[in-house]
Amino acid sequence: MTFEPDTRYARSKLRDAPTDLPHDLASVIEYRKSGLSLNHIVGCPLECAYCVRHLFDNYEMKRPHLVLSDDEAVAQLVDHPAFRAHQTPLQIFNRATDPFLPRVKEHLHRCLELLDDLGLTNHMLVITRWHVLEEDVARLERLKNLKVTILITWSGISDPRIEPIDSSIAHKSLQTLASCASRTRRILYWRPIVLGLNDSDELIAEAHSMSRFANATVFTGLFHREQIRDYLRSVNVPDLYEMVPRRKIFPREVEDRILKAFGNTPIFRKTSCGVAYAHKVHDYNGHIGIDRICDICPGDQVRICTAAHKVPTRSQLLGFAKEVGLETDSIEAFEGHIVVENSTEQQRYFVQHATGFQVHDRAHPHLPGRHGRAEEGWT
Repeated sequence: MTFEPDTRYARSKLRDAPTDLPHDLASVIEYRKSGLSLNHIVGCPLECAYCVRHLFDNYEMKRPHLVLSDDEAVAQLVDHPAFRAHQTPLQIFNRATDPFLPRVKEHLHRCLELLDDLGLTNHMLVITRWHVLEEDVARLERLKNLKVTILITWSGISDPRIEPIDSSIAHKSLQTLASCASRTRRILYWRPIVLGLNDSDELIAEAHSMSRFANATVFTGLFHREQIRDYLRSVNVPDLYEMVPRRKIFPREVEDRILKAFGNTPIFRKTSCGVAYAHKVHDYNGHIGIDRICDICPGDQVRICTAAHKVPTRSQLLGFAKEVGLETDSIEAFEGHIVVENSTEQQRYFVQHATGFQVHDRAHPHLPGRHGRAEEGWT
């Protein structure tokens, strides 16, 4: 299909983004662990204090702005060297805005429809804190090909300095999806869970109650960086943790209490595991190969993932590595994962999704039982 950019349509909805955006935001496609991510709208008014936009020096842009038209953005996505039809997992508007904001959601729907019209069956993850309305669900349900999952983010944090959004929005959005959607999957995306802030027995019980409206529940901790900690200090929030590590902080004691409370209710440590369970397919990130990550997954899902988990041949592995410029001499494939050296995240994720195997850099191994989390709370 040839795309003819419809710039009049797209630019009638939002202001053009400034020409001096940081390179990370001006570049609208990024490879992330949960998929090739399309972000051609920048700016968000929701003011979550732990937002990753602090890392791009863009937190003060409250009004969404358009970087490219929808047609241009979708054309770039399907022409991206890492994109594989029916295979590469996709995300949209998960880095610099919220996809269901009033000024954004028309662009969300249009992009999904453009991709769906191509007959693509790729996973599409849509993460939101905002209102998902019945008319939104009706439009999502008309899609025929994409495997769409709406991840409803909820934390239960009541401190407006950290998260000023009413928690009832997530409740209502989940209920709307549960009552109106059949093809579209829904996940309770319970994050960030922070020790001493929103890990009370009452909030855990509330999450358990909300989970009955979801196809799956995914829980995770805080992505903590110097820029985020500096902002929290500026609004007089005491430090939530001591460390600012490269991995999310999620202490063992919090996980233990949550798993005990959830009992046999399906809950997942990793986003792609929850997405796979919701669609009854294997996990495209291959977590089944890592010891104990999947020990909480339902037995039927473990069997689906195990059946699909095949060690790639040396020839396949070297081909994928060369495609993204990875060093080939040091690559090793084990029964459960692949080890590389001197790699970037985007290189690793491409190989990971191409093989269905976890790909780790030798300098950053996954330690047994910690599930890829930061050291704090696990020593």
